Amino acid sequence: MSGWRERLSGAWYDPEARPPAWTRWLEPVYRLAVLTRRLLYRRGWLRSGHPGVPVVIVGNLTVGGAGKTPLVILVAQLLMELGRRPAVVSRGYGGAEPRQPHRVREHDSPAFAGDEPLLLAKTTACPVWICRDRLAAARAAAAGGADVIVADDGLQHYRLRRDFEIVVVDGVRGLGNGRCLPAGPLREPSARLGEADLVVCNGEGHCPPGSVRMALVGDQAVRIDASARRSLAAFAPGPVHGIAGIGHPQRFFDFLAGHGLEVVPHPLPDHGRMPAGLLSPHDGLPVLMTSKDAVRCARMSGSGACWEVPVTADLGADASRFRQALAGRLGMSEA
Repeated sequence: MSGWRERLSGAWYDPEARPPAWTRWLEPVYRLAVLTRRLLYRRGWLRSGHPGVPVVIVGNLTVGGAGKTPLVILVAQLLMELGRRPAVVSRGYGGAEPRQPHRVREHDSPAFAGDEPLLLAKTTACPVWICRDRLAAARAAAAGGADVIVADDGLQHYRLRRDFEIVVVDGVRGLGNGRCLPAGPLREPSARLGEADLVVCNGEGHCPPGSVRMALVGDQAVRIDASARRSLAAFAPGPVHGIAGIGHPQRFFDFLAGHGLEVVPHPLPDHGRMPAGLLSPHDGLPVLMTSKDAVRCARMSGSGACWEVPVTADLGADASRFRQALAGRLGMSEA
């Protein structure tokens, strides 16, 4: 992340900081553009469509990561448990973002398919389609046999009509200063939370009232060349190198620290390039990274000796409530 972007992001989440004047001047312009765009879709002046099968949106209001990807995986797995044939659609950020629908295959490169779609295809065992136009991707998925669509990060993609909306909030950072871009991290005003079917809060701290609580859990590391698996406790007390090219890298470093590891942090831009030197540090310390980073660097020289730290979404006591809400809204039996 460039210096000015890092400073701006810091101002969004620092209660003592005030965003630069130019961002405060532009915020009303951004809000007006957002509201106008929604109005145009509601009035039918901008065309939207539906793929003919139920659509579940998993998205967030803020710029940067909130924990959507593990929840998308959980939703897809839950739908399969309920006897459905889900497919995931994504724009494919970080990749080529093709103009025509493309079903992600194992041999696709991250530069084309994007790291998150490749990770979703690897972990969900269901079809993953990418396209700049997510409505076209959803229609292609339905034509391919899917009977329910899970749209990754599609909350603001109003061209795709939806039947169920899930908004993920970062429990640690919350909604920041509550302001819209560029004065704050919000893509849409915070009142948008009230329109969602479910709000899921990832972590503790700033959870909206009534939200479903989610935690990211995992205690294992897997060699990227698949030759070994170790508990995170086996790396303690460290030190270890931690690589995180996600929306909020500190979450990964805190996760490792929570397992007793001393972390040498290497934050990278979300979907950003992986510097080859990080994979083979001169000090010989172990290198641990997120699953998304592992997908992005799996074919790079030296990556085989690095370790992926997979995590899963755990809804704890709210799991039954989440399942019932999803099944009930989509007209599915839980039997």
